[in-house]
Amino acid sequence: MSESHLRLQDVVKSYDGRVNAVDGVSIDIARGEFVTFLGPSGSGKTTTLMMIAGFEDPTSGAIELNGRDLTRSKPYRRNVGIVFQNYALFPHMTAARNIAFPLRMRGVASREIRRRVDSALELVGLGRFADKFPREMSGGQQQRVALARGLVFNPDVLLLDEPLGALDKNLREQMQVEIKRIHREIGITMIYVTHDQSEAMAMSDRIAVFGNGRLEQVAPPLEVYNRPATRFVGAFVGDSNFFEARLDPARPGWAEIEGIGAIRLAESVPAAASRVEILVRPERIRPAEGAPEPFNAMDMTVRTLVDYGDSVLAIGTVAGHTLRMRLAGQAPETLREQSRLRVGWAPRDAHVVPGD
Repeated sequence: MSESHLRLQDVVKSYDGRVNAVDGVSIDIARGEFVTFLGPSGSGKTTTLMMIAGFEDPTSGAIELNGRDLTRSKPYRRNVGIVFQNYALFPHMTAARNIAFPLRMRGVASREIRRRVDSALELVGLGRFADKFPREMSGGQQQRVALARGLVFNPDVLLLDEPLGALDKNLREQMQVEIKRIHREIGITMIYVTHDQSEAMAMSDRIAVFGNGRLEQVAPPLEVYNRPATRFVGAFVGDSNFFEARLDPARPGWAEIEGIGAIRLAESVPAAASRVEILVRPERIRPAEGAPEPFNAMDMTVRTLVDYGDSVLAIGTVAGHTLRMRLAGQAPETLREQSRLRVGWAPRDAHVVPGD
């Protein structure tokens, strides 16, 4: 990766001196990157964002921006923009005045303020809304104003704290596209906080997965999905099938799953590992008939079918293990509840997660 633009080194945050809400987080973010902090509620992602913004002080560790130590700097000295989920617009100000506010606080000349505000409104597609008050705009339009306000003073980093959480699904998707377009156009470094996995997958250059205050993995979206570093990441990001497996050093390239038997692996496994977990995504499970060799085949009893229109999720059992299989399109006639069929996966479609 290119030279770090924003660096967090062993950042810790504890509110009571006993439990760490953020526990030793270290990450380097390059200039112009779009990095998403992804994790469940209470995982430390928003607290980390607030420490970057300066609204929370780290208990220990360091935060650097362009090589400058920001750890104890006041928020207004950081040149960091932030966009909140609740917009945080001033209701008595028009869109233009809301956007101009950070420039006025910085003492920018009036003519320059007008130029920058007009440019920011055009960037977010609200050129005709300059004189509208927040109450006269939709949620999506208000969020665009908040985004323009976060960008208008040319921050070194723009922080977005679940900015689309209050919008409906269709509007969320439209705003995802808009935010990515703006990111491409101006090349600003963005850090985006969300618990929505599909949002993180669609928007990010890299995803930083948080769990219990720690960074579990930092990687491009497809690597996080296809090669999760821990069981937590594999279970949190996407739908999963996990199987505990035992390795036999005398038989490399194979693993033994209780009740299912020996399965073939495509990935190498650390020599010291004796137990691992095998992750197979539901869309990688398929009927054995016509499957290419090699193929790990087994008999599945279908318990439940869920039809999503564009795909069908079959939930069943294999030798006491729950198995989830997702097939694109319509379900074949042979796939019915209580039916029994032979299914499986190719070795290359499984990922080995080292055991704890």
